Amino acid sequence: MNRCSWARASELEMHYHDHEWGVPVHDDRILFEFLILEGAQAGLSWSTILKKRDGYRTAFDDFDAEQIAAYDTDKVAALLANPAIIRNRLKINSAITNARAFLEVQAKYGRFDRFIWQFTDGKTLHNHWQTAAEVPAYTSVSDAMSKTLKKQGFKFTGTTICYAFMQAVGMVNDHTVDCFRHDAVKKLGSL
Repeated sequence: MNRCSWARASELEMHYHDHEWGVPVHDDRILFEFLILEGAQAGLSWSTILKKRDGYRTAFDDFDAEQIAAYDTDKVAALLANPAIIRNRLKINSAITNARAFLEVQAKYGRFDRFIWQFTDGKTLHNHWQTAAEVPAYTSVSDAMSKTLKKQGFKFTGTTICYAFMQAVGMVNDHTVDCFRHDAVKKLGSL
């Protein structure tokens, strides 16, 4: 069975690739989780984040935006001392800032899902890349998403982070055409 080239290094990456990457997500909590994890990845490998994902879920109250929005300096100090996550003050503070912005978007749009999926008109954009080298790091859509998120007060949401987020939550199908998940994800994105 052929997989995308980035997903062959470990069981953890293969499992994530085979079961999550590119699958359309419409659950607000999961969308928020990926937004925080993609921001945490900045400057690091995705495998590093996958290894710490359970630690993040525990440390960040299973990505409950209301709880995270209320974090105080004591909680930030505890997070900075927690080896189960990336101990970067800017990234930790951005998670709190993003939780607050996320709640504001929910209040305005009803659901974050409705807000974020507007960038692809509510559907998955299907690409047909032959090789991983063809897959872009960002697009005009991720540029627009980044600008809008920043205007809404989000941090660590540059265009490259936004594009990785889009790939993760199935707003874009970037499985290469020879990958066994390409057609399966294409069917999911058409529902």
